[in-house]
Amino acid sequence: MKFEQLGLSAELLRAVNDQGYTDATPVQEKSIPVIIDGHDVLAGAQTGTGKTAGFTLPMLHLMQKTHPERKSHNRPVRALVLTPTRELAAQVAESISTYGKYLPLRSTVVFGGVGINPQIQKLQRGVDILVATPGRLLDLANQRKVDLSKVEFFVLDEADRMLDMGFIHDIRRVLKLLPQKRQNLLFSATFSKEIKQLASGFLKSPVFVEVARNETTHQVTQVIHPVGKLKKRALLSKLISEGEWKQVLVFTKTKHGANRLTKQLEEDGIQAAAIHGNKSQTARTKALAAFKDGRIRVLVATDIAARGLDIDQLPHVVNYELPNVPEDYVHRIGRTGRAGNFGEALSLVCGEEKKLLTDIERLIKTSIPKVVVEGFEPSFAEESARPEAQKRKPDHRRHDPKSPRRPSSRNRRPGKREGQANKAS
Repeated sequence: MKFEQLGLSAELLRAVNDQGYTDATPVQEKSIPVIIDGHDVLAGAQTGTGKTAGFTLPMLHLMQKTHPERKSHNRPVRALVLTPTRELAAQVAESISTYGKYLPLRSTVVFGGVGINPQIQKLQRGVDILVATPGRLLDLANQRKVDLSKVEFFVLDEADRMLDMGFIHDIRRVLKLLPQKRQNLLFSATFSKEIKQLASGFLKSPVFVEVARNETTHQVTQVIHPVGKLKKRALLSKLISEGEWKQVLVFTKTKHGANRLTKQLEEDGIQAAAIHGNKSQTARTKALAAFKDGRIRVLVATDIAARGLDIDQLPHVVNYELPNVPEDYVHRIGRTGRAGNFGEALSLVCGEEKKLLTDIERLIKTSIPKVVVEGFEPSFAEESARPEAQKRKPDHRRHDPKSPRRPSSRNRRPGKREGQANKAS
């Protein structure tokens, strides 16, 4: 469906056209008319489906229609978008600025990790739309620097990630600061029992909007490269260098793993940077900007840090390590193949990750093609065996009559170290 058919204002259509978009994505086609009609919405959509524009455009449309003539310093916050991470908050704020550039509406974003005073100053100058992370928003509210009593639109974005990160109590505190009469929009990639309970607590007769899971991955070519765990780094460098990849987002499980891989890639002559929760917001913003500008080829990220990243025409995503949660695989590969573009998602899978791969393929209901790269052949069966260094060494004392026999564990009393370990666990 064309954007012109969705009932948006001329100013919004002009902004959409400036971005080169003509056709709405499925989630936009389904959500925009419902939101314009004033309904609360419970939307199920993965990242990469265009969901941000799916709530930003109709929200801006409705706010434009009822925009009062007020001086800047008298503007109350009329719309609040709550996001789980700083990166996602920044991306949503950028989307609002992009689509609202021809409208007389003012927006800003607040999150932790940076100074609070510049954010307070922007709020004091008057803001129509506020994008925020829960912690910083509550800090500002406790200091009486933000008034949410006039909010007309409340958006809870990536609610499942919010709960994963332990924000449920903060969300409830924020809800108590909002007026009873408002329009509510909840977007979530998954719908657990906790999500449904949360939604039932503040959504009023919501319209359910859902995008089929296969609609989020059909633009992405998926490939598995079986490889030994100790050869992953060498294979990744080979793929990047020989493929002449200009831009690739690589996922690791841990912050330490992201730092280590970044250093190793740089040793291989590949420009890389890492983003994760231990990095300052300034460092993360700087790394992302360098990646978008092409000054670095590889951005290594953990799942939380990368959630909400919006990188135009990102051609390659690599799962250096498979995620423990199958849904996170879909989130990861959703970074590429966006807005009608095609992308490639490669996963370097060792034997001990076979169960994780099986869970992922069960979730997406398809078998991902396996391609073995010459020189990196180890099969799953070989990889499933423990490395030689980890195999049990023979206990020669057991066969040496001169060696004292060690009492069995069931008859031993825990020593100091063993008792400490039990206590620590």
